[in-house]
Amino acid sequence: MTIYASILAGGSGTRLWPLSTKALPKQFLALTGSQTMLQETVARLAPVAPIDQTYVVTFEDYRGIVQDQLPTLPSANIITEPAGRGTAASIGLAATFIAARDPQGVMGSFHADHIITDVAAFRRALRFAEEIARAGHLVTLGIQPTYPETGYGYIQRAELLTQGGDGLAAYRVQRFVEKPERTVAEGFLQTGGYAWNAGIFVWRVDRILDEIRAHVPAVGRVLDAIAAGIRQGRAVEALHTAWPELRENVTIDVGVLEHARDLAVIPVDIGWNDIGNWAQIATLHAADGDRNGARLPDAGRHIAIETRDTFVYSTTGRTIATAGMEGFVVIDTGDALLICPKERVQLVKKITDALAGN
Repeated sequence: MTIYASILAGGSGTRLWPLSTKALPKQFLALTGSQTMLQETVARLAPVAPIDQTYVVTFEDYRGIVQDQLPTLPSANIITEPAGRGTAASIGLAATFIAARDPQGVMGSFHADHIITDVAAFRRALRFAEEIARAGHLVTLGIQPTYPETGYGYIQRAELLTQGGDGLAAYRVQRFVEKPERTVAEGFLQTGGYAWNAGIFVWRVDRILDEIRAHVPAVGRVLDAIAAGIRQGRAVEALHTAWPELRENVTIDVGVLEHARDLAVIPVDIGWNDIGNWAQIATLHAADGDRNGARLPDAGRHIAIETRDTFVYSTTGRTIATAGMEGFVVIDTGDALLICPKERVQLVKKITDALAGN
């Protein structure tokens, strides 16, 4: 059996400046291999969600990029939001289009800018999640935490719901926890029974649309208006007419899942990384004995003099030399240069704000 895939590809990727920009954000870049992150996402889903059952939710400015990068994706499967209004609306929009085609179809929701290194384990987990979703549960894949991360939300599991093959198990969800303080996150690791919330969901479209109507009725009304437009053959017109009624950004987690019924979590270890900053990208590249890593074009060269734990990323062919540095990232795109301590990479977003005049 197969599922429908909804891939969210509308983010701006501001924390990966200067490579990721508003015109070409990270999901459309090849950060770790020859394929872009969007292309890698579609490829890893292909045996589970065929291309004709794959939908990409993005913005109109990126439609052409999506078409260029995914030439076999039906153009009707590219859904463009007039404006970003949070994941409850984005995921609900994809569910609305899928429901018009298959009223009880099972859909998975994925982000276009995640790295998953154990693809086989990921696909096994999705097939298990599909079984549970067809029975009416809302399913999330929870990432087994390896350190007390404070930048992710957590999912606490309750009693066992059902056992699957390959060591997989599904548990009822006790609660969602927003990004915790470090001491709280450390307690989660010591206690056990918690997983990182990666924003990977599997459910029947009718179930998630019912929950959206119940818990964020403003979003539900807009989606129902769009559904009516789809039935009448005027989907695009209905979308642009109804969307301005959405005034606030609402996430699927806070707006819907924290209040929904029949939630299940499947803890998984799939080599997941959300590529949120340059320090995380550095961990995906091989390092030498001094823990220095680099990604350079063929003509590029990094000369490291008394340099340790430093990552250099360049799209130019020029030589980059570092001396007496430790724990830095150096990002050179030709148009801009970023030099920042790894432990302060969260400041990069402030650079993009400054460039935008905020």
